[in-house]
Amino acid sequence: MTANPLRADPDQQLHADGPAAPGPRAFSGRTEIAVAQAATLFEQLELEQAVATLQPVLAADPAAREAWILLARLKLALDQATDGLDAAEQAVRLDPADPRALALASRALTVLGRHEEAVTMAYRAVIADPRNALWHDRVAWALLSADRQIADAEQAARTAIGLDPTEAHYYYTHGVTLDALGHLDQARQALLTSLRMEPENPVAQHRLAVLNGEAERPAESKKRGWRLFRR
Repeated sequence: MTANPLRADPDQQLHADGPAAPGPRAFSGRTEIAVAQAATLFEQLELEQAVATLQPVLAADPAAREAWILLARLKLALDQATDGLDAAEQAVRLDPADPRALALASRALTVLGRHEEAVTMAYRAVIADPRNALWHDRVAWALLSADRQIADAEQAARTAIGLDPTEAHYYYTHGVTLDALGHLDQARQALLTSLRMEPENPVAQHRLAVLNGEAERPAESKKRGWRLFRR
């Protein structure tokens, strides 16, 4: 497994919007082509160019849900959380049951410090698609960032691992929740598991070093998750 260059914060995944929704494609023609071009630019880390590609598409076709979802991802990657939230909310309005849009809105709300709303959106994503591990992971990070119901965050992290035991990030999340609960030995084991799967992940390396007393714990320990990694 290779590290994702866009994973600037611990709950931002390569496919942060999750798998494509089943069923017919949302649109075709020029809109679909432009979205595909913007997605390619996103993968190439040409974020501003990808945004510029999407803007005329959305001006001409404001019902293009996939374009709004991609724009939300791009804006979050650019640290433009307010714009990311606006784009995610547009996608939610077009389809209130799309867990990708709900999870993106949750992430943006977490960054903006609107934690109660972030938790609600994360749980809505889980309700919409309970078999997707990524939404449970989002619940865990929303609760951690809110600094509340940490036991529920740990349960969400364990659920994510149960649904997808091959993803290193979920073991990292579990380690963070266990650390927050004071279960340091278990947290260390979870982080070691994550690092066995993804040994070059600097975020997990740092967290393990903190647990081992080899690095200082951040002063603002209540600013969990994204604050620790420039989000």
